[in-house]
Amino acid sequence: MRCLVLSLCFIIICPFIPQAQTKTFDLQHFIETLFNTQDEILNYEELYERLLLLYENPLDLNQANTETLLNLYILSPNKINTLLEYIENHGKLMSLYELLYIEGFDQATIQRLLPFVTLDPTSATKDNRPLLERILSERNNYLILRYERTLEKRLGYSAPESQDDTRYVGDPNEFYLRYRVSKPGDFSLGFTMEKDAGEALKWDPSTNHYGPDFWSAHALFERRGNWRKIIIGDYQLQIGQGLIFGAGFNVGKGAATVSSIQRANLGLRPYTSVLEGAFLRGIGVTYSLSPRLYATAFVSNLRQDGNIKSGEEDESFQQYFSSIQLSGLHRTPSEIQNRHNITESIYGFNLNYKPGRLSQFGLVGVINTFSTPILRSNQPYNTFEFSGTHNHNWSIYGNTVWRRFNLFGETGMSKSGGTGVVAGLTASLLPRLDLAIVFRRYDPNFHTFHGTAFAEGSRNINENGVYWGVQYTFNSKLSLSAYYDGFRFPWLRFRINRPSSGKDLLLRVNYQPKSYLTFYFQYRNKVKDQNLSGDPNNLKQVLAGYRKQFLFNLNFSPNSKLNFNTRIQHSNFRIGESKTDGLAAMQDINYSWKTLHLSGRMALFDTQGSNNRQYAYERDVLYAFSIPAYSGRGIRNYLLISFKASRLLHLWLRIARTTFYDRTEIGTGLETIDGNKRTDIKLQLRYQVR
Repeated sequence: MRCLVLSLCFIIICPFIPQAQTKTFDLQHFIETLFNTQDEILNYEELYERLLLLYENPLDLNQANTETLLNLYILSPNKINTLLEYIENHGKLMSLYELLYIEGFDQATIQRLLPFVTLDPTSATKDNRPLLERILSERNNYLILRYERTLEKRLGYSAPESQDDTRYVGDPNEFYLRYRVSKPGDFSLGFTMEKDAGEALKWDPSTNHYGPDFWSAHALFERRGNWRKIIIGDYQLQIGQGLIFGAGFNVGKGAATVSSIQRANLGLRPYTSVLEGAFLRGIGVTYSLSPRLYATAFVSNLRQDGNIKSGEEDESFQQYFSSIQLSGLHRTPSEIQNRHNITESIYGFNLNYKPGRLSQFGLVGVINTFSTPILRSNQPYNTFEFSGTHNHNWSIYGNTVWRRFNLFGETGMSKSGGTGVVAGLTASLLPRLDLAIVFRRYDPNFHTFHGTAFAEGSRNINENGVYWGVQYTFNSKLSLSAYYDGFRFPWLRFRINRPSSGKDLLLRVNYQPKSYLTFYFQYRNKVKDQNLSGDPNNLKQVLAGYRKQFLFNLNFSPNSKLNFNTRIQHSNFRIGESKTDGLAAMQDINYSWKTLHLSGRMALFDTQGSNNRQYAYERDVLYAFSIPAYSGRGIRNYLLISFKASRLLHLWLRIARTTFYDRTEIGTGLETIDGNKRTDIKLQLRYQVR
């Protein structure tokens, strides 16, 4: 009977669902639409690679677990629980069309999910061939070469005007090389190197220079008996809700108001990005003590950048540094002098217990030591900041399901005695209504160096708040998502001279009347205290700054080859008697013909002040993302050409130019360009080894 019903379902629904699948799936557009934020530059590289890997190696829904499904950021935790319960009660899915019978799985949700999942049982079948043979035969095996350069000459590359005049030591060319071979659930091997513009190619083992300035490598092996994971080299940890360790992409607040709130407990993960300092270097292992209990141990020893100062300036230490420098740039004598001055050593463990399919609980402990003491500047806002060479953290975390509520949280403590708490729930109150609530409280003296739990600030410190997110699906064409976040900072912050507070509201309406036509409107209202700049009496008053944003986006695809995207965004900012605004309008055209893909944009922008900078996603070469800030008054255009020369070789060329009409020079310091135009080019080659 079940087979007959599914067959009838296939006949009825089949003419409708394939409409979206006749087009080439656009992963970059998918990510930009799902996580659209307009006021910060995020590192999308790690998320993009994760989803690309799943796109090329789809996940078998009949073998999936909560963590792997959360990692897609498509399904809310409650939808995931409903799916797993359906499979448990009715047996394995026989067809992807059967998803339509599961509560909460409408056609729009299924369409987003389909590119990343399969029902192929062979995807989870253990490959018993020797490891070397599996590695050599893996099709996800590629090499990437990338070249970038700004065509206009910057001050840092000109001849010095005097003996004391600093210039960059290297040329303006930027190089990127990457190799990786991986299979989810089995192994991952790879390395990455990067030379930034202005850095010199140098071979000097005595100073840890081996050609390019930055090298990274990893080797990950999974499911070797009771050894669930073994990783050597550069890696990250994603544990609990990210209070102590939160690896990779931090979604934060965005248009995915419910599905992106709870973190997936993924444990050890290879590091493949080029951010120099946001990772661990050493070894990590996960061992299965029993079918429900896993133990992870990890050790890291990473040299990082920092400006070491003499104790003569402060008698607390003979030598100290104020902060780790994460720019990764080593272009000038001072930047080179700060390179690898600090050694951070990390030792820790994690116990993770899964009493059932929908629940897990864990404990994390970590010790951080620095070769040189940290000492912040003697400013009031640094009163509760960490100082010294040694810190330790511990936390407990868990998530479970109670009726329609999915509960999750993590609480921890640092050496100082400061505590951090993040807890929340998601619920499907109605088949079409999803709700999320997140509470966080981070003491001013809670110190963690690798945490990325949910927060308004960039660190989990000195913050309290409650977040409410909701998503309602009216029908297959219309949906609404919204959030409200109220937050407070109990102590002073940088450039805020008293305890402060704020609130953040977002409302987004998505409408898709036809498969080829998509529209969304987004409104965001953010109120946040800040110092009043330009005070003639130098009183450093703290006032509420009001920022409103409006975004309109229309996407039209008349056929499978051609796509138009129109975007208009506007903001205004008010503090005291001052009011400014900003506007940007963009028109994109994307064309595909066989193995050739063309993408272009013309953008006009006119903004006032830094609070009205307009951020907008731009298409880029594979594994790279461009989200520039449109600031001032001008025009920005770009053209991206993608050509698949053969089954193994893929080529990209990207040219972007910004012309400003409100200035005669661009940039500051050594990055200054004499003129009102900046042109950037990027060339990339991807060779699929097989």
